Amino acid sequence: MSGQAQCEAQKIVALSAWELATHIREGNLRAETVVEATLARIESCNPAINALCTVDSGRSLIAARNIDRQRSRGDNLPALAGVPVGIKDITATAELRTTFGSPLCQNNVPQYDAEVVARLRAAGAIVIGKTNTPEFAAGANTVNPLFGATCNPWDTRLSAGGSTGGGAAALASGMIALAQGTDLGGSLRNPAAFCGVVGLRPTPGLVPTVPSSAPWDTLQVDGPMARTAADVWLALQSMAGYCRHTGVSIPGRPAASELPLNLQPLDKQPRPYKVAYIEDIAGFGMDPSISQQCAGALERLKAKGCAVERIELNLRGYVGSFITLRGQVIVAQLYPWLERIDELGENLQNNLRSGLAVTTRELAAAQHQRHTLRQKLMTLLEGYDALLTPTTSVMPFPVKQNYPAQIAGHPMTSYIDWVAPTFLWSLPGLPVVSVPAGYTSIGLPVGLQIMTQPWQEGLALATAGMIEPGTPFILAPGTHGPGLAGTADEAGL
Repeated sequence: MSGQAQCEAQKIVALSAWELATHIREGNLRAETVVEATLARIESCNPAINALCTVDSGRSLIAARNIDRQRSRGDNLPALAGVPVGIKDITATAELRTTFGSPLCQNNVPQYDAEVVARLRAAGAIVIGKTNTPEFAAGANTVNPLFGATCNPWDTRLSAGGSTGGGAAALASGMIALAQGTDLGGSLRNPAAFCGVVGLRPTPGLVPTVPSSAPWDTLQVDGPMARTAADVWLALQSMAGYCRHTGVSIPGRPAASELPLNLQPLDKQPRPYKVAYIEDIAGFGMDPSISQQCAGALERLKAKGCAVERIELNLRGYVGSFITLRGQVIVAQLYPWLERIDELGENLQNNLRSGLAVTTRELAAAQHQRHTLRQKLMTLLEGYDALLTPTTSVMPFPVKQNYPAQIAGHPMTSYIDWVAPTFLWSLPGLPVVSVPAGYTSIGLPVGLQIMTQPWQEGLALATAGMIEPGTPFILAPGTHGPGLAGTADEAGL
């Protein structure tokens, strides 16, 4: 590819999903051109970042050409027509390997799409490939024995977070425009914060998880990730809706018109009038750089007419409840592999053995506490439109570390302490979005979480949109150390 062609390709991949879909629908861009630019970006960036573990170049180009033919015939194109999407490597994709990041599944090629993948394809999104994940998505640093580690695109010496780390890193570096992921204890929000993108954990039942070995579980959910709140909202419209194959789903037909969502564009969604900010919900401490950037985000909210009140709320007492319930979910999800536990990675073995040791009494106590926490937060939300807190307590740490050694200079009491700001907000089953609050002096992103009442994803994302800087997204360079790359406003489209 010539220098000029590379420049044009970089401009295209910096466009938002909204912009790509609009330009393709209006004939300003061909879907094939978008896919070619995306594949060129992957060829350039993925060797250093390792965000995509499988690339489906052949079928993605065929899908793009089909969309271009539909456009030339004058057909109405669906909402996501031509938009490149990455699918987490624990989510089934027809005739495209789905390895779960595990040697046990390295040759697994499903013959069907998971429900959420089928919905994205029906909306016109083009599956570019599979995004890297820890083995069976158990971990907050994306590394596995099959494909190795995914690096942070802002500094490849650092972690991209997890477990949807591949999706977040691919988004930030322009290798995809949308990502599908899952969130149990923060797997959409934690990597979104580390990589400077937006990740939404929806209300359980809004986006179906099918197939699932735990169809009545409400602790893990599927959800979208993108570079902007508006793009996440766009993706959500196609992913959400009733599904009869899961035990947890909203009522009604599987059509967007039946969703408990206001389907108007994000700028027409309800705006927050009053929000509460909690500096440290887990009580383990907070990196000062994170506090500083979140304070700046609060000032942007105030400047747009939103009242911000700082409150104290320490939820450290609920940490054990999450660990107990997480153990149950992991055992259920990996039940078919329990007889081969010694073939799994050390982290996963430890998680499974911990889950298998949980007693019925402990499960009952954890469920009781989960209910108590939900009631506490629902009561708090009667006085506020949203609750805000930092997404992580630490900045991205070296990718070669399994987890950070300390929080704000203090040793952790458990290897999982640093993820508490996200997993504590998984427990109540309310929608939570992580949005970039800002960037530190050395160019690393910081995330801020926004929680609202059930089914108020529109309000959560509208609040996120108010926090966003309002300038075009800057693609991460995928190099050692901070740097900048092409921006969407340079595309001239």
